Amino acid sequence: MKRRSDSEASSPGHIQSKRLGQNFLTDKNIIRRIVAALAPSRDETIVEIGPGKGALTTELVKNASRVIAVEFDRNLGPYLRETLSPFPNFKLIEADALVTDFCVQILPAKQARVVANLPYNISTAILQRLIEQRRCLTEMVLMLQREVIERVIAPPGSSERGYLSVLVQAYCETEKLFDVAPGSFRPAPKVWSTVVRLKVRGETDLVKNNESLLWSIVSAGFAQRRKTILNNLRNASGHLQDLIKRNGGATVVLCRAEIDIKRRAETLSFEEWLRITRALE
Repeated sequence: MKRRSDSEASSPGHIQSKRLGQNFLTDKNIIRRIVAALAPSRDETIVEIGPGKGALTTELVKNASRVIAVEFDRNLGPYLRETLSPFPNFKLIEADALVTDFCVQILPAKQARVVANLPYNISTAILQRLIEQRRCLTEMVLMLQREVIERVIAPPGSSERGYLSVLVQAYCETEKLFDVAPGSFRPAPKVWSTVVRLKVRGETDLVKNNESLLWSIVSAGFAQRRKTILNNLRNASGHLQDLIKRNGGATVVLCRAEIDIKRRAETLSFEEWLRITRALE
């Protein structure tokens, strides 16, 4: 499990990439807490994104039926294979997690859980990728920069709430677990991290049938955070703008959804976003 940043060499024969940067989790107590939070069983498949030097992976393979590790840095491949060669239940996928089809990689298993330490600069993109593949991913125990977690779990009315908050909470139950200090990594990053649990929810028919429209509305609603939901919907573009106009304009749509036109996007609950979606059907 690793976090990206600039610094020292990571393992014998591995030249650290300045472009990627890498911080490896070395704190055994934190590793134990992550494993305890995940609680892998002997009959399940676990996917680890970014195994790094395999500190967490080594503990996972002792408990899970299968561990599939997805590592972007191909220079780490030989080290990981050698370190984990005693474990036949370990499989290394040298690929970019942003384009990996996890549902294919876990076969013949139909479902798996995910553990990962996600770099800040791609955390949102990977979260979206994991949510896209929720048909086979039932739970995620993730470590991200603390500020990102605050955005992920932010409730309606919080200044931290944004598109990512609504997206994650729509599909997952969120639970903040614990913070991780910079000193738990080598080299130490400049920021604190937080571990969070995301349990995939069952989907409602409304979400299934209106996903594209729903997320277009949410994206438009947060386009300019200082503006009201009314002004942001008035400034929506493309198909959404045409749909709003066909339904009488943004004011009519919001009134039909029983949303105060003076409110800002961060104050809306997921149910209220759904009401706006219904008003545009």
